[in-house]
Amino acid sequence: MKYLLLIHMNPDVWSTLTQADVDEVMAGHERFIKTITESGEMLSTHALAEPKESAVVRIRGGAETVTDGPYVEAKEFMAGFYLVECESKERATELAAMIPDAKWNAIEVRPIVYSQDA
Repeated sequence: MKYLLLIHMNPDVWSTLTQADVDEVMAGHERFIKTITESGEMLSTHALAEPKESAVVRIRGGAETVTDGPYVEAKEFMAGFYLVECESKERATELAAMIPDAKWNAIEVRPIVYSQDA
């Protein structure tokens, strides 16, 4: 089964980290990627830009509107994700706990119910 491991970032928390903490997170991602690549569970991973770089598109009454920024005001935003394939939700949560950001932020484990590869 495929799972999306969503990394939720709180910039207020991130800004309190020391450089050593940031280095630990980055090194932790390298170790995590190596682990899930070697186990065959890694499908892909992507880091996302900050919400201020995003655009929101809506069609209302047949008219398209594009606005800058995130969909809603929130303290947390999705910073990135790992797409993994593993045998169970329990294993997916084990993998999520290995993501170094889990020490400071939330990692959401969401099953993929439909996918189509390009």
